[in-house]
Amino acid sequence: MLNALVFLQGHFSFMKETALIPGLFKSESGKIIAVLTKYLGIEHLQVAEDIASETFLTALETWPYKGVPELPVAWLYTVAKNKAKNYLHREQTFSQKVVDEVKRTMEDYVEPDFDWSGEHISDSQLQMLFAICHPSLPFESQIGLALRILCGFGIEEIANAFLSNKETINKRLFRAKEKLREEKVEFVFPSPAEIPKRLEAVLTTLYLLFNEGYYSESHESVLRDDLCLEAMRLMKMLIDNASTNVPEANALLALMCFHASRFPARKDSNATLILYEDQDETLWNQELIARGAFHLHQASQGNKLSKYHLEASIAYWHTIKEDTHEKWENILQLYNKLLQVEYSPIAALNRTYALSKANGKEAAIREAEKLQLNDNPYYHTLLGVLYKDIDPKKSKENFERALSVARTDADRKAIAFHAQ
Repeated sequence: MLNALVFLQGHFSFMKETALIPGLFKSESGKIIAVLTKYLGIEHLQVAEDIASETFLTALETWPYKGVPELPVAWLYTVAKNKAKNYLHREQTFSQKVVDEVKRTMEDYVEPDFDWSGEHISDSQLQMLFAICHPSLPFESQIGLALRILCGFGIEEIANAFLSNKETINKRLFRAKEKLREEKVEFVFPSPAEIPKRLEAVLTTLYLLFNEGYYSESHESVLRDDLCLEAMRLMKMLIDNASTNVPEANALLALMCFHASRFPARKDSNATLILYEDQDETLWNQELIARGAFHLHQASQGNKLSKYHLEASIAYWHTIKEDTHEKWENILQLYNKLLQVEYSPIAALNRTYALSKANGKEAAIREAEKLQLNDNPYYHTLLGVLYKDIDPKKSKENFERALSVARTDADRKAIAFHAQ
């Protein structure tokens, strides 16, 4: 009996230590890669990735048996630094001057009281973000590489974000890394003249990162706030830099703040998605709403109207819970403008919900059915909701179709709940 108890305690300890590592990988791997790449050079990006992966593999092999270190992040940086030193010793192509510089600089990362979110790491991540978002790369490759390296996305997550497959994404990332190496892209912050050309890819990357957390399709969860918070952290880095503190960036951060303000009310204790009209507005984070309003005001100081301005304005109206015709008419008009600026089927689908609130369910059904998003579970769920009081049979058919095309258990649970 005692042996069984000891075994179970060890098993649960193993699970605890192992469960910690994926979260740290998401939050720290991009920082480690950015710092290593800064000193190894962009041509050694793959080496930096390999060292980061080996570092977390070492943690996976060590922590379950020896316990989590008192300062796990510092431990990771120490191991990464040592692996980088070993690599440099093996590589005779590096001059002694470069070796000495790398050793000297990397020493900063083993101090126990080092600020891991400090200016040095932030600068490295910004430089990495802009190095990856280089005009020599195809736009989708820039985004995919940034999601992979800086944000810790898996290949499947990137494939879902691009509505593609893993094989295609793997090939795209390999070609992108080769291109960066061949072009000898410098690991520096771009000049003021180059920033506008490359900022679009940076903002798109962070937008996709936030969306993957907010509408998670690759994990068994209705909300991955870890990804959302990482996107917001990187956005704050852009805003804090005078060169990238531009209206579009402020608009995107405003959008994130408005959405994040409703996180506590967006799912119940069973991790089931709660529809907007059923949310408890007392759970909404008013501080984040105020922060979003501040950044939306900052965004209004330019003369360019981006999709981020329009989506942030839509999200702002959703922070007003009163169910008035004025509110939904404003949201509807914003969606109309958004579809003109940049059409997307999801935006068109969301517009039909606003249309149902402003002009009635029958008008919304007519518009929704024109979209023919037959493989989208949210499309059939919306039709199921709209048809409930009009045609219960069609409502049931749409809920059944939604269940058949749902990707995750979390989606199926939410659809079943709303079909009741």
